[in-house]
Parts: sequence; C-alpha cells; structure tokens
Amino acid sequence: MDETTQPSLGSIAYCGPPPAPAGLWADWNLDPILLAAMALCALAYFGRAAPTLGQKAAFTGGMAVLVVAFVSPLCALSTSLLSARIAHHMLMVAVAAPLLALALPRKLPGGWLTGAGLAHMVILWVWHAPLVYAWALEGVASYWLMELSLLASAMVFWSAVWARKTEPPAVIVALILTMAQMGLLAALITFAQAPLYEPHLLTTTAWGLSPLEDQQLAGLIMWAPGALPYFCAVLWLAARWLQGLEKDEAPAWPG
Repeated sequence: MDETTQPSLGSIAYCGPPPAPAGLWADWNLDPILLAAMALCALAYFGRAAPTLGQKAAFTGGMAVLVVAFVSPLCALSTSLLSARIAHHMLMVAVAAPLLALALPRKLPGGWLTGAGLAHMVILWVWHAPLVYAWALEGVASYWLMELSLLASAMVFWSAVWARKTEPPAVIVALILTMAQMGLLAALITFAQAPLYEPHLLTTTAWGLSPLEDQQLAGLIMWAPGALPYFCAVLWLAARWLQGLEKDEAPAWPG
C-alpha cells in the first residue's frame, strides 16, 4: 500500500483514495474533465450578453467556491472524513448555490419557492441517508449524480428566493423552514450513538478522530456554519421588510 494513503472499506470512485495528513496539501484534484467543464461554464457565462458587474462578481465567487470544493485538497479530505464531506456539501448548497443563482440573468418564477424548497429538502436528506451515501461513493456516475443534484436543487431554491425578495415574509418562512429541516438532519447525525457512514469507518483515525467523533463534527458543521448563510439571508430580508414598513408608515410632509 502506498504510504501516503489509508485503507478504506470500499472504493472511493472520485477524489482519489483517502489521503494521509502529511500529503494532503499536495493532493489537488486536477481531473481534466472537471477543469474543462468549469472553464467552459465560465466562457459561456462571460461570453453572453453583458451581465451586470454584480452578476459577474457573484458568478466568480460561486465558481471560486466550487474550485475549493472540487479541486482543492478538500476533495481528497472528504474521502477520509465525513466532516470534510459535509463541509464540502455545505459550501455547495449554502455558499456557491446562492451566488450562482444571484448571477443568473433571469430568476425562476417566485411561485416555485415552495416546490423548490421541498425538492431541496428531500434531495439533501436522501443523499445523507447512510446507505445512499455509501452507494454514491462507489461509482463516478453515482458520485456526480449526488453532487450535481445537490447543487442544482439548491440553485433552484435560491433562484426562487431571489425572485421573491420583494416579498420578505414568504421568503423568510421558506428560509427558516429550510434551516429547521437542515438542523433536524444535523441533530440526527450529531447525536447518533454509533457511526453510521461505512465509507469512513477506517479512514478517520489518522486525523485524530474516531468515526463517531468525525460524525459528530460533521453534524455540527451542518448545524451551525451550514445554516449561517440562510440565517444571514433571513436577517437581510427582515431588515428590508422593516425598512419598507417604516417608509409606508412615515408621514407625508408637505412641500
């Protein structure tokens, strides 16, 4: 066995074998297909009719987050640690997705908000069910089905959020419900009495964590940092709503 890798229970089809701590920072994912796909997305976006400066900045930020998730050593680390995989997923759905949705020239109809929120919730829960999660890591196709469905469902949800930002109450409720279901999933992961995720049972000890400790850390990452972007969006929308109410209630001065 290569001294830079650790044993695992099954094959990890993408991001390579579980790395050892000493070699992590050299373990970048330079998959030519992935890099070409990202480059083509960037060329297609910036080659279209004049996105605004704000949209360009949002797209650049979103793509930078995806580079961190899929190209940086975080990709390799996520084969060893469930906590790294959850951090990877939270970067996608809670940071990259809202930025990329904001960069779209046209938002989805606001009426999609409820359906998009439910779809995003179901997809998040399904892929974090232990058996489905283990299956996703067994093949390249199943891996990308998990990753792309998580990203796409989150982008649809955030696009509907931005489409209805002029209706803060409805959007605030949708965001709070999304945080609540994510918090419930995080609680189930955090407070489980035994390790649930087979692909990581033999890959955590080199990082100073037992499988259960890694799982608890994963749940906490989903619970707090993962929910933070949703919470910030709620605060921003609530501030806009209160400002609008104050303007409506302000007396009309003559002159």
